[in-house]
Amino acid sequence: MKKKTTKKKTTAKKTTKKAAGKRKPNAAFMTPMKPSAALAAVVGSKPLPRTQVIKKLWLYIKKHKLQDPKNKRNIKADATLKTIFKGKGVVSMFEMTKLVNKQLSA
Repeated sequence: MKKKTTKKKTTAKKTTKKAAGKRKPNAAFMTPMKPSAALAAVVGSKPLPRTQVIKKLWLYIKKHKLQDPKNKRNIKADATLKTIFKGKGVVSMFEMTKLVNKQLSA
């Protein structure tokens, strides 16, 4: 009689490491965009990359204490921001980015 030999299948896990180093920024975010008149009241009229526009907008929000203290994701709009936010009194930070991008043109 022959004994049955059982072979265990070993699957080697493939390990892939990402290349070490800095990540390349997306070129679309880095192209200078011209802000609308309403947005220029907050960030200035010079063409800026989208990343810088959002950064300056957050500086304005923090300076004027417009972030909701209970839910930090919500932004309370003052008179200047209401024109950018299409008349909405409160927007989430994700919705804010979407609304601001509509205020930028190439």
